[in-house]
Amino acid sequence: MKRPLVRALLASAALAAAVMLAGCNADDITPTGRAQAPLSDRMVSLIGEKNMDKDSPILVRLFKEESELEVWKKNRDGEFALLKTYPVCRWSGDLGPKKKEGDRQAPEGFYTITPGLMNPNSSYYLAFNTGFPNAYDRSHGYTGSDLMVHGDCSSRGCYAMTDEQIQEIYALARESFFGGQKAFQFEAFPFRMTALNMARHRNNPNFAFWKMLKEGYDHFEATRQEPKVAVCEKRYVFDPAAPDGAARDPSFSPAGKCPAYQIDKTIADAVLDRRRSEQLKMAEYIAQGVPTAAPHVGDGGMNPVFAEKLNPQPGYDSKGRLVEVASAPGALPRTGGIPATTVVLPQTQPETQVAAQPAVLASVPMPEPAPQLKVGTAPQQQPTTIAGLIGNLFGGSQAQANTAAATGKPVALRGTSSAMAAKPQQRAPRRSAAEPPAGKPHATTARPKAVATASPTPPAQASVPTAAAPAPEIRTAFSTPSAGGDGMVSGAQPVVPAGSFSARWYGLR
Repeated sequence: MKRPLVRALLASAALAAAVMLAGCNADDITPTGRAQAPLSDRMVSLIGEKNMDKDSPILVRLFKEESELEVWKKNRDGEFALLKTYPVCRWSGDLGPKKKEGDRQAPEGFYTITPGLMNPNSSYYLAFNTGFPNAYDRSHGYTGSDLMVHGDCSSRGCYAMTDEQIQEIYALARESFFGGQKAFQFEAFPFRMTALNMARHRNNPNFAFWKMLKEGYDHFEATRQEPKVAVCEKRYVFDPAAPDGAARDPSFSPAGKCPAYQIDKTIADAVLDRRRSEQLKMAEYIAQGVPTAAPHVGDGGMNPVFAEKLNPQPGYDSKGRLVEVASAPGALPRTGGIPATTVVLPQTQPETQVAAQPAVLASVPMPEPAPQLKVGTAPQQQPTTIAGLIGNLFGGSQAQANTAAATGKPVALRGTSSAMAAKPQQRAPRRSAAEPPAGKPHATTARPKAVATASPTPPAQASVPTAAAPAPEIRTAFSTPSAGGDGMVSGAQPVVPAGSFSARWYGLR
């Protein structure tokens, strides 16, 4: 009697897990093998080498400008450590948050991914929903739906990976859920939130929003712990806790007034140290004349390890017209890093590497490249002192930091009515700082080649017929938006000959 009972219990547990991962009714569950694929031996070995357990919690960060996705995993010391960095195959829109349905923007912010947001039957191989709009987005009236991280390397408001990449990321999330993690945090940023990048983007209309995102970025960088996120007064609040004497944590209303809260002294000290250092470095960069970033050109971006594989080739469409099509010879690389462009400053300063702008698929011929970052004369009307720069850019943040440093006591953050708690918690701060139609086979990809340092020369332009030949009609892989809602509809249909590598890559037959 015991064996049939055990089998029944195991079957029920397996069905319940499948329902959780799919987020739909059991009658609709048809789990695919790709959603159940185990972690590769290489990944299991990498997890062991980094002093981690296969089912320990994860955290995911994504950076648009660098076109990179990071998977962090908690190690046996209780801190999150970087497990692996994946080049993003495609994202759409521009730098900045998503605000309305159909704007082709990929979201930015802090999102919570539960098992119900995992999609094993996605039309784009595998996917997880970002959860957009979250409480912050809804408080601002932002709209949109089905904003995913998925496979198939095709984006319309989503973050698209290769099928192989999303299968590995999906498996890492699945194992963490099986290990007891109830949800993992997905943090989407416009770029790596370093002092230098903040200085480069200081004139962007989204700068105030990005300063708020950097607060959460700094909490993670200073503590290597997942920041607790709340929303009040239509802004993010990080690591809030109940004030002294309160029986429970405060209740936050996204559009309402912020309640009294405090931040643990251990966390606050580490974050204030980092924030003070970042503000000083940013002010120094501006004083030295670091130019602002050129406006983003084109729709979205692609990591250079993928963009370098795209070679425009002449071809003919079904009506016999000469067109330019983007083909991808050979297999796409599994992983890789983004080439770095060096910014030369008048004086030697820390943090002198700026990630190169991801290449963008644009109509051929290619537009003129953005000017390379070089130090020129300081912009006019800049504050003449470091203190003035900090005051203009960050308001009272520096004053708070100086007060804490002088008195040795924590100070209440803006939006609070009580001081930070003096009772430390167990967190140990660190002060240093593309899914094809159902049934599409999973393409095998090759290991990436070493990525060379970015060259100042622009990408090679597609060849254009001479005046003696008729001018071809120019088409690119992402030039024609297709109908449908946000996220799950491809941004364009590539013009490719059937049976070619490009046809297989984009899911055409």
